[in-house]
Amino acid sequence: MTKKNLSSFMSILIILATAGVGLAQGPGLKVGTTLPDIELVQLKDSTDQKYLGLSPGSNIFKINQVKSKVVIIEIFSMYCPYCQAEAPNINKLHQLIETNPSYKDRIKIIGIGAGNTSFEVATFKNKYTIPFPLIPDDDFKLYKLLGETRTPYFIVAKLNGDDPPEIIYSKLGAIADNKSFLAQIAKSSGL
Repeated sequence: MTKKNLSSFMSILIILATAGVGLAQGPGLKVGTTLPDIELVQLKDSTDQKYLGLSPGSNIFKINQVKSKVVIIEIFSMYCPYCQAEAPNINKLHQLIETNPSYKDRIKIIGIGAGNTSFEVATFKNKYTIPFPLIPDDDFKLYKLLGETRTPYFIVAKLNGDDPPEIIYSKLGAIADNKSFLAQIAKSSGL
């Protein structure tokens, strides 16, 4: 390998490592376990607050504060080409949920931008017209608590009141069929 090629290769590795897409995949979270007690940055957008049923005024919120029975968490990075390709499909998933009376207000979606700042998350949200809340995780704190996986990674948590949310789905990669995915989530959560 020439010195120039080695330099280019090293630059690519550095970009990937800092972009949040990770070179090594952690184990993720196992179905049947509880979701770690994560604190999320309070959303400034009143539409996002209303969507999740959150009261304004707090700097943080927890998953079990979301007014829903189930929360789908997408761990993404704005620099991940797979996340970019999956964005239109997740928008369709959101639309399927919001237009189905059996799922609307019972299933919510949030995205966590692994290694992404507020600016980067806003850029991704605007570019792909994401209709659900996206939360920055620029220090990788949430990413580490959620298993240090590659992106996109989907975790579905069943909310149990004050008890810790139960993980009913945990998987790396795209959601192949939104209708089958929702049927699986409805069955696993008892909706």
